[in-house]
Amino acid sequence: MKALRRFLTRLMNALTRRAHDERLREEIEEHIALQTADNLRAGMSPAEARRQAILKFGAVETVREELQAEGSMRFILLHDIRYSLRVLRKSPGFTLAAVLTLAMAIGANMVVFSVLNAMILRPLNLPEAESLYGIERASDHSALESYPNYLDLRDRNRSFEALAAFDVTNPALDTGQGASLFWAIETSGNYFDALHIEPYLGRFFHASDEHGPNSAPYIVLSYPFWHTHFHDDRTVVDRVVQVNKHPFTVIGVTPPGFFGTLLFVHPDFFVPIVNQEQMEGYTHLSDRGSRSVFMVIGHLKAGVGQVQAASDLNSIGSYLEKTYPQDNSKVSFTLVRPGLFGDYVGRPVQQFLTALMLLAGLILLAACANLGSLFAARAADRAREIALRLAIGSSRARILRALFTESVLISLIGGGVGVWGSILLLRWLSTWRPIPGFPGYVPVNPDFRVYAMALLVALASGFIFGAVPVRQVLRTDPYQIVKAAGGAAGRRINLRDILLCVQIAICAVLVTSSMVAVRGLVRSLHGRYGFDPTHAVLATTDPTMGGYSSDKVAELQRRMITAAEALPGVQFVGLIDELPLDNQNTVPVFTDQTTDLKSANAAAQAVNQCNVSPDYLRAAGTTLLAGRHFTAHDDRNSPRVAIINQEFARRILGSEDKAVGHYFKLRDGTRVQVVGIVEDGKYTTLAEDPQLAMFLPILQSPSNMTVLVVRSERDPRQLITDVENTLRPLDPGLPVNVFTWTSDLYVATFPARVATVSLGVLGVMAAMLAITGIFGMAAYSISKRIRELGVRIALGAQPTEVLRAALGRAFRLLAFGSAAGLILGVLASRVLAFVVYQATPRDPLVLLGVVLAMSLLGLLATWIPAQRALGADPLMLLRED
Repeated sequence: MKALRRFLTRLMNALTRRAHDERLREEIEEHIALQTADNLRAGMSPAEARRQAILKFGAVETVREELQAEGSMRFILLHDIRYSLRVLRKSPGFTLAAVLTLAMAIGANMVVFSVLNAMILRPLNLPEAESLYGIERASDHSALESYPNYLDLRDRNRSFEALAAFDVTNPALDTGQGASLFWAIETSGNYFDALHIEPYLGRFFHASDEHGPNSAPYIVLSYPFWHTHFHDDRTVVDRVVQVNKHPFTVIGVTPPGFFGTLLFVHPDFFVPIVNQEQMEGYTHLSDRGSRSVFMVIGHLKAGVGQVQAASDLNSIGSYLEKTYPQDNSKVSFTLVRPGLFGDYVGRPVQQFLTALMLLAGLILLAACANLGSLFAARAADRAREIALRLAIGSSRARILRALFTESVLISLIGGGVGVWGSILLLRWLSTWRPIPGFPGYVPVNPDFRVYAMALLVALASGFIFGAVPVRQVLRTDPYQIVKAAGGAAGRRINLRDILLCVQIAICAVLVTSSMVAVRGLVRSLHGRYGFDPTHAVLATTDPTMGGYSSDKVAELQRRMITAAEALPGVQFVGLIDELPLDNQNTVPVFTDQTTDLKSANAAAQAVNQCNVSPDYLRAAGTTLLAGRHFTAHDDRNSPRVAIINQEFARRILGSEDKAVGHYFKLRDGTRVQVVGIVEDGKYTTLAEDPQLAMFLPILQSPSNMTVLVVRSERDPRQLITDVENTLRPLDPGLPVNVFTWTSDLYVATFPARVATVSLGVLGVMAAMLAITGIFGMAAYSISKRIRELGVRIALGAQPTEVLRAALGRAFRLLAFGSAAGLILGVLASRVLAFVVYQATPRDPLVLLGVVLAMSLLGLLATWIPAQRALGADPLMLLRED
């Protein structure tokens, strides 16, 4: 019934429109007929009488359009759309090229904006997310804080409803089928209450459940973990499971869609932070000087702004400075949106995505320049058609409206195709786990912002490239063009040349950036990190997961080293508590002359500390430049010693040459003697500036964290199997992960890989646009000069002369645009050094590669037009009219 009603409505609308058009035509004819009759009575001939009547009445087409505009703008819009579709259908090649060009450009912008929106613009999927803020240190943009400082912030502030603390950990969970490593969030007791989260099943733990260290053995499962590992079993509540061989009671399940407050981490379960010792084998709950674990978050009270809250927190910071000067210096805070916390992850991601968005915008600009050039060429080819329409009375506004309708239609169709393709890619990205073994996802499902952006970009693009031929139309002289055999001669430098030059420059910028990224990635994969990951296998575990107390960890570590050393083909076996590039353990150090050991007097506030076994440096491939290695005699009964890196020797002790034998002090006043110096390395990120580092004997500085480094020339796959089979029998209940050190570097090089792939894709897209732009310009130029070229060939011109005449303009534009783009690309590529280690735009191979790439693009784009120019038959051309 509804379908019949719609059909009848459309039929009536069509009949009404036809009747309206018929009445309008009859009224115009009646006016002209009356004037013609008057002219006949005045003695004019019938033909002259009608001609004068039409001239007096005015342009018939214009009057009809004006009357239709007064009657129905909807009709005019539909008429323009139908007309544009007919025009586009007559040029399928142009239409397809334009749609695909815009689909590629708009799709790229939608994908990048979706990631930018998900990572930065869109708030977390939490209740009242607009009032949720995290706290960072203003001095270093770090979200890490000590637990005692957190307690003061929680209890003394007047701006937040509640402040909660949390951290990420990787414990072993045994549900009765053997222990396996999972990812968990340690939280303060008020975490769920502060975030206004309600349980899906059971209950959450609360602040009232905390009664000191290890007092709240409760676990809350995430919904996906409950679904996959417990198969939606509702009887899981009150079940006892083993976490690091400690009994914990499952008390609840989080609601679907809640994954905590870190975008990149989807934890498997949540545990109280007061049980940190059971989770990690050690505790910093009473250490005010340790800022290595906690992040703080909370909802602002109603009516409290960011500035007021920051001022309130800074007053607490002043209190901490005065009350605990040894552990707090220059304490001030800023508020940030949660999700990407801190300078380590949040700021680089934000900077990279912003830069990538700008580059995607350049792709769109290049696409608009490409299509603008094509539209200008089409307008020139349709000059006679436009002139004839103007001559018979059509207005310039009417013609421009048709051209804009045509461009917007192309843009909307291209945008639709681009959105469809980007949605497919975004669905894959949303399920992609970029780092194996880590519960990190990229939640980039598009929302209304993304679709609105795509629509606005499509409309704006249509108006931008549709506006290119406006000046052409406005300056068209119909009488001159109709009298001429073709279009008016172009100026020496026209708009199409400028657009093509801009397009080539954009291409050169992106090609330069992508080549800089590729070279930087290649260098980073084959560079020196202060260790040699090749031919090395890692075995990681945490003895506390097996229930080992601190006094028994050293014995287990010794047994592991001895067992691995017995394997055939093994050269060295070393042990370290935290691997380089994973190190988060930094401590202040003081000169030997310092007596007042407060934080402000430290010679360095953050020195990377690693606790290692005697053979670690040999197993890691770290070069010892001076002094000696550790030995088994460097234990608790011997004086404290350290091996430092070159940067430590230069900045703290003043010289590398005389550093061995000198002393420095730790925060507790312990004097440490330098017994060796090693090469500088990378300790947190590949792109970091030179950092201070020291290695301490693990026998003097015991640590529960255990990373075994096994160096051997054997096949890594077979060595991994042998190491696993050797270590697991030592304690079957202790989880041990074994993998190559090279594969572990995937995490460190992940940002560089993403940057390289992203820029490579944008560079290829820019190259495709440049090829089509140069090809279109060269083909159009030759089509306009084909008779001239034929005459030149007939007069005996050499092929090189013909090519110079036909393609000289295109190559000059290519050279100028490439030079400008190369300069801009070198300047823009400096930003990549913050993401891609060893990326430098001053690399001669990069500059040579860009020149060769742009030359190759020019040759590819002009190959077919050049063949057409050389193949012009002068006899056939001269026979034509």
